[in-house]
Amino acid sequence: MPQWLTMEEAVVHCTEGIGIWQWASNDQDAEPDVVMACCGDTPTLEILAAVTILHKNLPDLKIRVINVVDLMKLQSASEHPHGLNETDFDSLFTKDKHIIFGFHGYPWLVHRLTYRRTNRNIHVRGYVEEGTITTPFDIRVQNKLDRFHLVQDVVDRLPHLGTKGAYINYILINTARICRKFVTGNGIRTKKRKRKR
Repeated sequence: MPQWLTMEEAVVHCTEGIGIWQWASNDQDAEPDVVMACCGDTPTLEILAAVTILHKNLPDLKIRVINVVDLMKLQSASEHPHGLNETDFDSLFTKDKHIIFGFHGYPWLVHRLTYRRTNRNIHVRGYVEEGTITTPFDIRVQNKLDRFHLVQDVVDRLPHLGTKGAYINYILINTARICRKFVTGNGIRTKKRKRKR
């Protein structure tokens, strides 16, 4: 698996349970246009891939990347001892910017944990029980938790991106179709190994 943090950074991040990944963000000098959040190894991989696509194609777009290790941080401090107070939550997620959240479970759980927060602009992608025997990436595509859908979520929610955003959406929709066609046409099945006796 990719290593996103040094050991020292990982200890601090896991102790905090949540944090902005400044190395993946580009909003250090301004308010973000969008917040990209993730919880879980696969959603983190896909969120970071989506952010890379956005940085490359929309370099002026200010993106804040937040990684969540302790899911209870999303709840209010009045509801759970690990929860963030309102000020800390708003300073991370903002009071009104769109939040695209990649989650390794059912999306409704994140909504339930955050329903009392000020910012209601949270859009969660997670497991929606799509897909059977296929590739791991295709499962992400079928559950709309892949980089293509995540970028489309950003573009769809930021109308000021205009024709440039629409063009990126068009390219990504076609790329997702090509990936899906490749997977269904070239799926690799592993052969059962015979046990040695």
